[in-house]
This record gives sequence, structure tokens and C-alpha cells, in this order.
Amino acid sequence: MDSFLDVSEFSLTKTGEELCGDQVKSLTVGDRTIIVLSDGMGSGVKASILSSLTSSIIVTLGRSEVPLPEVIKTVIGTLPICKVRKVAYATFTILEIERSTGKFRIVNFDNPPSFFFRNGKRVDLKITTEKIHGQEIKFSSGQLQRGDFVGLISDGVLYAGLGVVMDFGWGHDNISKFLEGLFVRTARSSQQIVGAAIAETRRLYQGKIGDDATFVGVYARQRNALMVLTGPPLDTSSDDTIVAKLLEFPGRRVVCGGTTANIVGAHLGVEVETNIETMRPDVPPTGTLPTVDLVTEGIFTMARALEIMRSAQGDASRISNDNNGAALLAKELLQTDSIDFIVGQSINEWYQNPLLPKSISIRRHLIEEIANFLLSIKKEVNLDYC
Repeated sequence: MDSFLDVSEFSLTKTGEELCGDQVKSLTVGDRTIIVLSDGMGSGVKASILSSLTSSIIVTLGRSEVPLPEVIKTVIGTLPICKVRKVAYATFTILEIERSTGKFRIVNFDNPPSFFFRNGKRVDLKITTEKIHGQEIKFSSGQLQRGDFVGLISDGVLYAGLGVVMDFGWGHDNISKFLEGLFVRTARSSQQIVGAAIAETRRLYQGKIGDDATFVGVYARQRNALMVLTGPPLDTSSDDTIVAKLLEFPGRRVVCGGTTANIVGAHLGVEVETNIETMRPDVPPTGTLPTVDLVTEGIFTMARALEIMRSAQGDASRISNDNNGAALLAKELLQTDSIDFIVGQSINEWYQNPLLPKSISIRRHLIEEIANFLLSIKKEVNLDYC
């Protein structure tokens, strides 16, 4: 499948509780991506523990590549059943996607029905039912194409507005109509779709969240790719090869570092133009090079960009519109899906920590710190040292 799986999740915690009783966990094993949404009975600490245990069991077994039917049997056989209500102490939805083909399967145990959209319209998947350990499990499947969207919800979303705005809560059909409206207007990412749905859920609760509410979305869309070149290579004879790799990259291109920018400029036969108006007290100015989308200074700007990304909690919309190199770099990194870093390892003594071995640069440590942050917010990252 020639599409990027854009995954986002948002949760609302029941008013008066410190912990959310819903848990979302995901993993990628080989060609499979597995996403689990579990809803613990009730709310608060107990519900959080139950849902965390349930999702952790599923993810752990999935990581060991235990077949999905065996995973379900294990979880159902493990979950305690409430003696009064005769229901499990935690419910769950599992979405398993085969990335190379786009084939997917949804397993639902007592959670609200999932959503599947194609061309911005809801498509009802065929549901089959099977009894496992005396519990009714629902299965559905399909094949993702570019533009398709799959949504998983906990019942806190489904019943938003119950007794306050609506007699029976928001409901599956109303949620579908709301999502279809998003596709008509502004849907460009999973974060936009899921964020808007959760914002509407909050509105329907009128500020007093009656139950933990979670929405997980998977949007199959075109991949946004970025390449970042920073630092001169150890072998100066490879300068042209590295620059050519950057300029041939089929995505957005960023250069970080004055020396690095001069290497690219020499390859192009031009000088780097400095944008003095972008200089700030704590951020050096940006530059301009043909066919390169952003040129910044190196260590100081990258370190400041990492601070900005952390402060914005990985959300590019929270970053100020100030036209400085660090903010621009942070947005480039957050608005993309996959980032290829080409990291030159030639040591600049000015930036070298005297407590570190000469073979280990501050630049390399900083890039790895940035990469780890990006991985934590589900970006795809590749590091290529030269």
C-alpha cells in the first residue's frame, strides 16, 4: 500500500478523576501495525489499571507474533467478569493492519462499533460474531486505500450529551455525519479529524465530562517526507555525493549548519544568502539556497527547535508564527511523517564537550535526542551518519 498510516488519539478524562480509564497502545511488528483501545469498567485508578493491563497483554502477545485468535482467547480468558453485571471489567477494540497490502481486521469486544470512511463517506463493514470463552466477539475486515479513514471510540464518545443535550447521547449516526462534514471541509490529517471529534465531544458534555472518552483515528494518506542535512562529513571527498542525495530527495529539504550550508552552496555554485530579519536574541538567522526549503544555523537552532517541540507537545499548531529559524525548523519536523537525517561527523571543536570522547560529538547526541522525541510522537526516523 503506497500510503502513510497517519495515527492520532485524543482522550477526555471523566470530570473529578485524575486518571483516564481508557488506554491506547500500539506497536509495529514486521509488516503489521496493531492498535489497541481498551476501556476499563467505571473510571479513575481502577479503570485505568484494568484497561492498561488489557491493552498491555494484547500488545505484548502481538510483539511475540502470537496469532490474533490466540491473543483474543488469552485476553478473554484472563479478564475477570463482574458478578453483578455479568460483563468483563475491561472492553477492547483491536485494529490490525498489514501495511504492504492495506488489509485490515477489527476485533471488537463490547466497545462501540468502529467507523470506516471511503471518499469521505461512511461505509458499513460486514460484521461476523464468534463466541470465545463464553463472550461475544465481533470481527470485521477490509482493505485500506489512500484517503480511507478508520476510527475507534470508547463509549464516552458515543454517549456524549446524554441527558444534557440529547436524550440518547451523540450516537453512532450523528458522529458519522459530523465526520463526513470534516472530510468535506478540512480533513487533511488524522490529528485534525480526531481532534475535532473530541472537541465536539467536550462541547456536548458542556464542560463536565460524564465518562472517559477516547477517539483513535487511522488515516491512509500521501506521505509527507523530509530530509535534514547537518554537519560536514568526515571525508571531504564525499561532499558532492551527500549533497546530491539531498537535492535528489523527493520531499522537503532542510540544511542545518553554516559549514553544511556552504558545502551545499559550493555544489550549487552559489553563496548562501542570510536573512537578517529572522535573527532573534536566542536564535541565529536563517539562510537561503536554491531548491532547499529551509536553511538554519546548526547546534543552537536545533537545540532550540527541540525545546519548542517539547513545549508544544508535538503539536505544530501550538508553535508561534514568529519567523525565526528554530520555530520554522520545529514546524518542518512536526508537519512531516518521515524524516531522514544525514549527519556529518566531522567534529567542530567549538561545540565539543571536553568530557566526551573525541569520537562523540554534541551534534550527534542532539540529533539522537531529536530523533527519540520524534519517534515518541509516532514519526518515522532514519539516521544516516557520514
